Amino acid sequence: MRLIVTGGGTGGHLFPALAVADAIKKHYAGSEVLFIGTGRQIDKHILADKGYSRKVIQFSGIKGLGMSGLLHAASRLPLAVLQSLLIIRQFRPDMVFAVGGYVTGPVLVAAKLLRVPICIHEQNSVPGLANRLAGKLADRVCISLPCQPPFARQKTVPTGNPVREEILQAAKSKKEAGDDLRTLLILGGSQGARRVNELVLAAVKKLQAQGQQFRIIHQTGITDEEKVRKGYEERSIAAEVASFFTNMADLYSRADLVVSRAGATTLAELAVMGLPAILIPFPFAADDHQTTNAGYYVSGSGAVMLQEKELSGRRLAKEIESLINDRAGLAAMAEAMGKMGRADATDRIVEVCAGITGKAVPLRG
Repeated sequence: MRLIVTGGGTGGHLFPALAVADAIKKHYAGSEVLFIGTGRQIDKHILADKGYSRKVIQFSGIKGLGMSGLLHAASRLPLAVLQSLLIIRQFRPDMVFAVGGYVTGPVLVAAKLLRVPICIHEQNSVPGLANRLAGKLADRVCISLPCQPPFARQKTVPTGNPVREEILQAAKSKKEAGDDLRTLLILGGSQGARRVNELVLAAVKKLQAQGQQFRIIHQTGITDEEKVRKGYEERSIAAEVASFFTNMADLYSRADLVVSRAGATTLAELAVMGLPAILIPFPFAADDHQTTNAGYYVSGSGAVMLQEKELSGRRLAKEIESLINDRAGLAAMAEAMGKMGRADATDRIVEVCAGITGKAVPLRG
């Protein structure tokens, strides 16, 4: 199969895309996959060592722009569509798979003009602007969670959110902790989360004063890495700190409790791993979709949600302490989270792709 994958700008878009690309390569011998994305550093970083060809088109987002910004974006659309047409004609894909982000628009318009089958994947419970528009062009829409507003019923296939193979393998082999010291994992997403970083540092200071002890692994985002590292050092707290971790499977395997934003891809990974979480939705996410995402897992008893505007270091410390010291409660949350995981999401999407291209449905395994 020849597949174009388009989307990007965040790890939440790219990690599911990579999972599907890897699965296509695995199931269809001789497959070729081309990524069309943004010029952002996060795209380059995530795709750098994956072995896939990559193209960048010149376009920008439109949501939240003023009139002058909208006019500027609109003026670039014809060129972006032309670039996409040339790339698609040259690559000759069997289909285009889109995962969201503004870059998908021109690519999907070009694919529709060239009558190339289109499948999109919506990770979140509230579709973004790009995918709401893309849903009108797509032949199939794969969803991770129930969506509001919904896509056209006849196009929609509930699949779950693809999770990287190394995380699926880690979930199968996850072992019980070897000692009594619990591990707290803090995730702000691939872009980082300054307020979460500040709240966690304040909370850890409170917990330290109370004599609480646990391991800390903290993904900070590029901007706050040194500040957070210094914050732990000033308190003589041993912590693994990095702007961005690449081996998430290892980190998930070591964690007992996660403090995180509520991006859909991170939540899907936590669910597959059966990791209980304290979720702090990003309050300025488009259409407040992170709150809706988090609510799905809270309703299933695998997570608790704290709203950032109501949160202090003291309150976060209290929540961490009550959960991390309650072994039975933490185990029950972990079990509930695991029941919401969809380890077969990638295979289900591959089957959808096979269906719209007319290729034989590959055997799972």
